[in-house]
Amino acid sequence: MLDLEVTPERSLGSTTENWEFVLGMHFSQAVAIIQSQVGIIKGVQVLYSDTDPLNVDIIINMPQDGIRLIFDPIQQRLKTIEVFNMKLVKLKYCSMPFNSPEVVPSIEEIEHSFGATHPGVYDAAKQLFTLHFRGLSFYFPVDSKLQPGYAHGLGSLHFPSGASPVVSKMVIYTGVNVLDSRPPPLPLSCYQQQLYLGAATVLRSAHGTRGLRLQLYSEGSIRSLEPRKQCLTREIIFGDSCQDVATNLGAPSRVFFKSEDKMKIHSPSAHRRVQTKRSDFFYNYFTLGIDVLFDARTHKTKKIIMHTNYPGHYNFNTYHRCEFHLELAADKVIEDVPLDAPVMITAYSKWDEVATRLTPSERPVVLHRAGSTNTANVFGSTFCYGYQDIIFEVMPNNYIASITLYQSATPFHVADWNATTGKSSTGSTSSTASTAPSSSSDLKAALQDAKPSQSKIRVTA
Repeated sequence: MLDLEVTPERSLGSTTENWEFVLGMHFSQAVAIIQSQVGIIKGVQVLYSDTDPLNVDIIINMPQDGIRLIFDPIQQRLKTIEVFNMKLVKLKYCSMPFNSPEVVPSIEEIEHSFGATHPGVYDAAKQLFTLHFRGLSFYFPVDSKLQPGYAHGLGSLHFPSGASPVVSKMVIYTGVNVLDSRPPPLPLSCYQQQLYLGAATVLRSAHGTRGLRLQLYSEGSIRSLEPRKQCLTREIIFGDSCQDVATNLGAPSRVFFKSEDKMKIHSPSAHRRVQTKRSDFFYNYFTLGIDVLFDARTHKTKKIIMHTNYPGHYNFNTYHRCEFHLELAADKVIEDVPLDAPVMITAYSKWDEVATRLTPSERPVVLHRAGSTNTANVFGSTFCYGYQDIIFEVMPNNYIASITLYQSATPFHVADWNATTGKSSTGSTSSTASTAPSSSSDLKAALQDAKPSQSKIRVTA
């Protein structure tokens, strides 16, 4: 049985181990805590909506411990902590137990532990009595046989001696109303000396994509007396060396070497290519939601991948969501939208809305990810569409899973895209995509896939 300390409007943490679920923490950080307690926390489920991932909360359910963590679906940060079965967990406040096999969480016990509060609220329809503290609420089921009495016209209930109800559920949240609670900003205690992304802007010129401008934040200098949030702006430009990227973004979360290229079969001369002694490599920045691919020979940036971290995708929980902003010139005229109005693409855009104004490759490439030891993929395949020097990976629910930006070896002029689409300026296609992907084989050759190993919890949709 977990022995946990309750901090109203902040957290629920272990009194014997060095961990706590903190309001505002990212989904992946909560999962990391659960994974660190393997064998102690069991039977974990992740609940989400496949069809409406932006309007339905993401929930980590721990039925064997009576705890439920509710995350905002857009920010993917913890907004509510529920203890829905008080019999499965021990709870303390200021090191004083108020719920355990020896201590029954009655109204008197709660008031004794937490002090005075405003009059409770009684819902006659649900037969539920609620005591609210700031950032903390207790729910008491009331037997219909009991006739509560009111004092001075207030909502406080008085029960016959020995008939005081017992807490059935406890909720920790931010603010004064659980229904209006929102996740707070990422707490400084959760920074863990990492960089986090505020926003990413794709840099475009007349000849295509140049790179990425990142608005970042960290906990500031470790020499300061009090930790504080520090904001900074950095850029990644195609052609930057791995030293340039590390200087701007710090050390990557992981380095992944592409020891094999499963797309080389789509090259016209794949059977004549000798095995190279070098391999391209990725810098994986999980907290920024991006990967940077470097050329094996020159060590220069040649590709950037931005991840949206939607539940139901193979890489879900590996990356934080990349809050990118991509602006493209429209190819098509649609009703009530002028042709010169740009196409705004973000991490929340749907592919069918984007495709109504652009002209991507007609036939997508079907991408089926699988682990090196387990070829099963319960999430299914995704579809990759090429457009100019961009590859859109689209999930079956029509949301964009990732966007790959790369530098074409033969730069094209954006204004001439409609006239050149479907044509290749060179006869060879390589794994680095020498031209914009205008056919299925070109798109396959342009597609590079980062597969950093990452342990996952069981997911139940």
